[in-house]
Amino acid sequence: MEPLTLVLILAAVTCAACWVLSLITKDTSWVDRIWSVVPVLYVWVFAAAALIAGENATRLLVMAVLVTAWGARLTFNFARKGGYTGMEDYRWAILRARMTPAQFQVFNLLFIVLYQNALLVFITLPALIAWQHPSPFTGWDAALAVVFALFLIGEYVADQQQWRFHQAKKRAGGTLEPGFATQGLWRTSRHPNFFFEQAQWWVFYLLGAAAALAGGAGVWGGILNGTIVGPALLTALFIGSTIFTESITASKYPAYADYQRTTSMLVPWPRRKAPVAAHP
Repeated sequence: MEPLTLVLILAAVTCAACWVLSLITKDTSWVDRIWSVVPVLYVWVFAAAALIAGENATRLLVMAVLVTAWGARLTFNFARKGGYTGMEDYRWAILRARMTPAQFQVFNLLFIVLYQNALLVFITLPALIAWQHPSPFTGWDAALAVVFALFLIGEYVADQQQWRFHQAKKRAGGTLEPGFATQGLWRTSRHPNFFFEQAQWWVFYLLGAAAALAGGAGVWGGILNGTIVGPALLTALFIGSTIFTESITASKYPAYADYQRTTSMLVPWPRRKAPVAAHP
């Protein structure tokens, strides 16, 4: 069986399971719980196919190890926040309250289940490009792997800083000014963890592009190939989700508006000076 066919079968089974479980449990966070797991499985399907075929699998093995490290870190962070204990993403509850039951079930099926599961396939498809072009591992691959690892570390640091803030907030009885993390990486970006998450998948795309280039592909099909839809859609999802999340945060914390004015939304960047209020 072709590895892509196997990945699509696994994705279809995952979609069905997430949808059925969401109906049974009335909990729509099942996709969140498999988010850090199934991409690891998909990439290893391609790596295993290359090994079984006796092809040069070094690049694919590196890609699989990197995604496994990504998945392990994200799974750990999700678990310690209670993600596997039946806690539903608070944003789904807010959207559910804004829709009729029928509207929300359509949203659940089309966006939460189908779109997001499709996205988890798309972001791993650079592994398909690497499988189709079993060329030798190069210095470019090594450099990209290092950059991926650095972004992974950046996301870990950002999540640790946010975790420590919320733990301190909990110890303070649920109130700790200004109500949200603003120190460390959070001083340079309102969502540094989101930035590093997206950056890793753009680097993963470049690893696939490097495989195509090493295999003789040109600009089209090499540097630019169809799998770019994965990180592009992921970025679109994060931007939309971030705007929605920030609208909720801003409604809870008056100081968040100033934070938005002075701090980059995603890309870590030196803080801007707050505008000086005009005197009457």
